Amino acid sequence: MNINATLLAQFVVFFILAFVTMKFVWPPIMKALDDRAKKIADGLAAADKGKEAMAAAEKRVAAELATARDEGQKRVGDAEKRALSIIEDAKKTASDEAARIVAAAKDEAEQQASKAREALRGEVAALAVKGAEQILKREINAGAHADLLNQLATEL
Repeated sequence: MNINATLLAQFVVFFILAFVTMKFVWPPIMKALDDRAKKIADGLAAADKGKEAMAAAEKRVAAELATARDEGQKRVGDAEKRALSIIEDAKKTASDEAARIVAAAKDEAEQQASKAREALRGEVAALAVKGAEQILKREINAGAHADLLNQLATEL
């Protein structure tokens, strides 16, 4: 066997093997590698989209939280204003009611004082008549002297 013939035969077999590999084996391997690279690229793109969506969602959540916080503070402020208004109304109502009760009590006290004066006048008039009877030692006719007794009662 000649080394040149062996070398030539090995070259021919090598090229046939290389041709068959490039024609039938290499394309599926390259397709699998390309598919894998595409999957990885799609995954990275999806991850980037997810990060962007997450950032956008976080911004929306922060905005919603700020809006809710502001609205809550506004409602608390409105509630405090309403509470102060109710308290002021209650104070005014209580003050008005107290003034009315004091006025009614004053009116009642004046009426009782007036009744007491009238009763006292009547008693003083009766005592004056009795005193005059004692002084004059005779009986005074109340019907005949009614005008005089009324004048005396008004003077007292």
